[in-house]
Amino acid sequence: MTTVAFQGEHGAYSEEALRQHFGDAAVSLPQRTFEGIFTAIEQGEADYGVLPVENAVAGSINKAYDLLLTHDLRVSGEIYLPVRHHLMAPPGTRLEDIRRVRSHPQALAQCEDYLAQRGWHPEPWYDTAGSAKDLAAHPEAGVAAIASRLAAEIYGLQILASDIQDLTWNITRFFVIGHDEAPPAPRAKTSLVFAVPHRPGALHACLGEFARRHINLTKLESRPRRNKPWHYVFYLDFEGHPTEQRVQEALIGLLSRAAFVKLLGAYPAADKQPH
Repeated sequence: MTTVAFQGEHGAYSEEALRQHFGDAAVSLPQRTFEGIFTAIEQGEADYGVLPVENAVAGSINKAYDLLLTHDLRVSGEIYLPVRHHLMAPPGTRLEDIRRVRSHPQALAQCEDYLAQRGWHPEPWYDTAGSAKDLAAHPEAGVAAIASRLAAEIYGLQILASDIQDLTWNITRFFVIGHDEAPPAPRAKTSLVFAVPHRPGALHACLGEFARRHINLTKLESRPRRNKPWHYVFYLDFEGHPTEQRVQEALIGLLSRAAFVKLLGAYPAADKQPH
């Protein structure tokens, strides 16, 4: 049986992503922090982890990328999860009874217009699923939570309204991480991180290795190097797999020009609009 670590309480959006990718038979292992996901895999408590790396609205999750650089786990898959926020409360609560709404600050911000139109007071909570868990354990009159449909099912809360997020295209991208390498796929993507020498044209030369071989880049983002102030590393995703000759040639060219290169993993490209 496959055990998969995720950050948050049971019912978190990460657990929804886990079930979307691995199915309901997988054993989900909650962790308090992103670091806990890596530790659980490294210590053999989990086979894989599901790690959120970016959101279509909020952008990249920097902590996740920093951990990918400092640990030696491999990316073997990606998941795109539409974030659908649901308003929930203990059974018997009516919509007109609601006065206060709890959730993680990011979820509250993503439903800001919906809450403001109804005059409800937002109350920041440590976690989306945690707000549902705590409300179920300690019901309060006039209080609702914003969390996933899975959280409502787990904690026995009644969904009062669905899809209350202000933006319909709120999608989070996750990496599947572990010790395994994914086999080549017809639609593959590769993720890596590299640094360049501190001289003019160095980044242009590195990226040119991909451009002249017509390899499409799908993500490029810089992060500060933790051991060198005002120097940067670059996280890069591109279409293709290291078993392809053109990709091998591009990677050899990159290795000859970069200060360092770390391959994070190659994996099947996921559908950006999952159903």
